[in-house]
Amino acid sequence: MPSLHVRSLDLTDDATAAAVHRIGRAAYTVEAELIGFDGIPALRESLAEMRAQALHWVGAVSEDGEPAGFLAWGEEPTGPATGIDRLCVAPAFFRRGIASLLLRHALAELAELFPGRPVQVTTGAANTPAVRLYEAFGFSRGPDFSPAPGLVMASFSRPTAGHPQGPGTRPGTS
Repeated sequence: MPSLHVRSLDLTDDATAAAVHRIGRAAYTVEAELIGFDGIPALRESLAEMRAQALHWVGAVSEDGEPAGFLAWGEEPTGPATGIDRLCVAPAFFRRGIASLLLRHALAELAELFPGRPVQVTTGAANTPAVRLYEAFGFSRGPDFSPAPGLVMASFSRPTAGHPQGPGTRPGTS
């Protein structure tokens, strides 16, 4: 596998935005199968709708600039927490430490930007790989909730201080 590094993604660039959108659709299709629910909002999101999101985007990219996965987070300046909105890896790159690489990077960045502010994330409760990832990174599971019939979501939170290495690879590798 080519060497990957994490960098900011510019969704005003057409090629970058198209790649992120393609990866998101593929990853959310797999999640929809795992959780038995195909109404995931990001799965139906158009490219324009995705680009309009007020999120900070980072990607695990190869040396030729092709993303293998991405993470997007958002924050409200006066809000009590920062939220990871989406974490997606292209299915061809599953189980290679890319989600861990992106999450480790984001947690370090968020700790610098918002010291002491907790980080929150949700995922389908039946998405076992995502649940295990967040637990391995020190997230505490909060209450499950059901935003739509047939869908159970798991909520997670963790303080920004004390970055665990998490599972998988050493920092800066994939």
